[in-house]
Amino acid sequence: MSLLRENAVLALFTCLALGYLVGKLKVGPIQLGGICGTLIVSMLIGAQDVKNVAFALFIFSLGYLAGPQFFANLNAKGLRFGVLSVMEAVVVILMAYGIAMAGGLDVGTASGILAGSATESAVVGTAQEAISKLPGITADQSTELQAHVATAYSVCYLFGLISIVLLTSQFFPMLMRINLADASRELWEKMRGAGVGLEAGETASLPGLVGRTYLVSQGEGSSLQQLEDAVGQDASIEGVKRGQQVLKVEPGLKLRRGDRVLVVGLRDAVRETGYELGPETSGVPGLDSPLTVRQVVITDKKVAGQTVTQLRERETTATEGIYLTGVQRVDQDIPAVGETELHQGDTLTVVGTRSKVERFTKAVGAKVRTDSADWIYIGLGICLGVLLGMITIHVGDVNLALGTGGGCLIAGLVFGWLRAQRPTFGAYPPVAAQTMKDLGLSIFIAVTGMAAGPDAGPLLKQYPLLLPLSGIAMVVVPAFLGLFLGRKLLKIEKPILIGAIAGQQCSTPAITAVSNVAQSSVPMLGYTITYTISNFLLPLTGPVFVGLLGLKL
Repeated sequence: MSLLRENAVLALFTCLALGYLVGKLKVGPIQLGGICGTLIVSMLIGAQDVKNVAFALFIFSLGYLAGPQFFANLNAKGLRFGVLSVMEAVVVILMAYGIAMAGGLDVGTASGILAGSATESAVVGTAQEAISKLPGITADQSTELQAHVATAYSVCYLFGLISIVLLTSQFFPMLMRINLADASRELWEKMRGAGVGLEAGETASLPGLVGRTYLVSQGEGSSLQQLEDAVGQDASIEGVKRGQQVLKVEPGLKLRRGDRVLVVGLRDAVRETGYELGPETSGVPGLDSPLTVRQVVITDKKVAGQTVTQLRERETTATEGIYLTGVQRVDQDIPAVGETELHQGDTLTVVGTRSKVERFTKAVGAKVRTDSADWIYIGLGICLGVLLGMITIHVGDVNLALGTGGGCLIAGLVFGWLRAQRPTFGAYPPVAAQTMKDLGLSIFIAVTGMAAGPDAGPLLKQYPLLLPLSGIAMVVVPAFLGLFLGRKLLKIEKPILIGAIAGQQCSTPAITAVSNVAQSSVPMLGYTITYTISNFLLPLTGPVFVGLLGLKL
């Protein structure tokens, strides 16, 4: 009980997990519910200080959202891109250490330079927590050093952000002698294969998916199977009406002159099918077959790793009559084209008749649901993360611990991955997780900024050039190294490499600028991999850096 009273984050989420569990208990017809259960448990525990709750919720949600993609990228292709993320983490630690030693900086200012230059807000929290646990440090020293983290972070973040946006969206395309929009379009056409999809920001002037009815005046005697085989998977027969009777659509059904046939699919394929049947007619009563649009999350390991084209070829039954219109990964839209590789945790937007969409969903994963969050699962995850963060490893005179931030990040990754494997438990809807991530970060940064305010002026006067120059240098060096490694060693396509460099820096503004210049979502293919891995590695640099530097300066 004393452990709970001393650790606000552990206390709060223990209250939530146990409270909602108590709320599920029934005594006859009476059920307390989660809110009442939480009140009872929290009164028994009695903890009050919850100042670190916002950060714990932010970083657990961050890990939860990235978990499926993080583990999906632990393969040859993901680790290939992961070289850039590992390089980023190592280089920023070494550069920050060198700047600290050369400039005689305190551990707070040096940690703020690391966090801001890496443009990774999570490092602020992990570094501040590590500083508070340094041996021999007083409460006043801890408060002052933590304020220095926030001040140095804000300055370096501003200059680092400007630098990575300009490098990725403007300078690197010129350096590689490409027009980013043209190069992305060419790569997209190369990858397209049998896939379909619109680029980000595009709207079709003509709909890609259509339904048409045709009057059979030729091709009579042909079976539906023969007709569909002729056009492939880009069109399907969804209805046949003979006289006043609507017939059951079966592969062996043979068409007769005068039959009216409903064909659904890609516009060009539907038109080609019409050439085999006869003239198009107006809508036929009884043949209306409404299409269902559904978001499906991939959970089947057999599907993960396949390209869109391979999925269509290998799962012909499941994909028959199904049309993929979008792929989302780590809350980012990526091209829904033939050569796009699918990962566990990807969200597919598919269109088809209800029965076929249901069949496809069962074959590849589960329907994306908007259930209320499972606070038992979330609370348990954060509690385990806090306990994991308490483990301390002694390396000589250096004490290394993940802290609440690192522990909750790892717990979030694992719990998000487990949820993707078995979507029947542990609901944490993506919209809710994203909201909690943004809200937690906003509250944490706001509180940190208010606490750092009085110390900001003196620190900025002391280092008026060092902070902005450090922010620029610690972005430029790893970015150029990423460009060199990506082209010379990893042989990554140029538009995808630019996205990967934005991802190694975890810079959402940078990839937004790159996508706008490219007028394409192709750079997202590199960004999502390095972003996911860097989101794991960079927050851990905070406690590692503080442990290495300690109070030497």
